[in-house]
Amino acid sequence: MTRHQEPQDKTLHPDDRARLDQVFMQVVLDVQAQVQQTRPAQAGTLAAMFHKETVSDALQGCAVLIAGWNENRVDGAGVTRAAKALRSLGLEDLAQRVERLRGIDEA
Repeated sequence: MTRHQEPQDKTLHPDDRARLDQVFMQVVLDVQAQVQQTRPAQAGTLAAMFHKETVSDALQGCAVLIAGWNENRVDGAGVTRAAKALRSLGLEDLAQRVERLRGIDEA
């Protein structure tokens, strides 16, 4: 079973992927670590539930990114999901870093 490639996915040459692996993984691991350290913005059960769901979305976006990376591509859906969740958590800088992964091979 193959996954349908989203139009915004970016396919990488295997040599580029190997060369950029450390950079990509550093971004993703940093995002995961920082997301896991966040706390709800407000007290209360509802805020805690929203926060937990948003953290889960960010981490799932990272998992999708890693899965795509292992297939020599930057997964557009993973970028979108992770960036949206990061913005919801108030982590704009991290969201921008994730979005810049789309052009990782252009630097």
